[in-house]
Amino acid sequence: VTNGQFAAFVAATGHRTLAEIAPDPADYPGMPADMAQAGSLVFDKPEGPVGTADPYGWWRFAFGADWRHPLGPGSSIEGLDNHPVVHIGHADAQLYAQWAGKRLPTEAEWERAARGGLDGTAYAWGDTFEPGGAPQANYWQGSFPWLNLLTDGYERTSPVGTFAPNRFGLHDMIGNVWEWTADWYGERQRAARKAKACCVPRNPRGGTKADSLDPLAPGETMGRRVLKGGSYLCAANYCQRYRPAARYPQSVDTTTCHVGFRCARDA
Repeated sequence: VTNGQFAAFVAATGHRTLAEIAPDPADYPGMPADMAQAGSLVFDKPEGPVGTADPYGWWRFAFGADWRHPLGPGSSIEGLDNHPVVHIGHADAQLYAQWAGKRLPTEAEWERAARGGLDGTAYAWGDTFEPGGAPQANYWQGSFPWLNLLTDGYERTSPVGTFAPNRFGLHDMIGNVWEWTADWYGERQRAARKAKACCVPRNPRGGTKADSLDPLAPGETMGRRVLKGGSYLCAANYCQRYRPAARYPQSVDTTTCHVGFRCARDA
């Protein structure tokens, strides 16, 4: 979904996104009072080499960052109508989909669509990462998080349709921005150990909210949904999540400058 499409939704409904609403301290016990302001996470590229162990080295919470102001106050989406909308929460994506007469895809639906019929290949376009040395999507070239060679021509998001579609005619299934799915996150490995090969579902649905809670964050109540596709920040030396099989658990109350969504429609 592009900025222009999302703007039409907001104009028709008056919707305020998660990033535009100050968090309720009651939902976050112990939260410093000065953090009760609307905002979102923004990527700040370090000026020089840094390790990749600590994401706080390149992420900051920016008050006033939202879909209209992707880099924070003073920034805008002028000229970016055909770029993917970002700083979108899961509930924002669901409401847009309902308004458009659509829905969010499941993880399995998303992955099948991304592969475009090339089942079993490492990448959505085949088994070669960069055929002929040419980037096939908008992801990070160089040493993340400080050196971006911009081989693909883009520091951040790129216009929808910049790169060739897959065999299903779908653009930007890989890279550009992460995309929300309908599924609660669950550990695939845990499910595989429990299920016999004959019983693995052909069109699986996500788990439960309870199972999606982060075991490393005691007291978390929001739950995590599955993100797919990777983004312009995925790099060969870091996460490599520009593969169709890759996935990421994102808390439903978290918005960032590299997460958006697309919709599905039932035939």
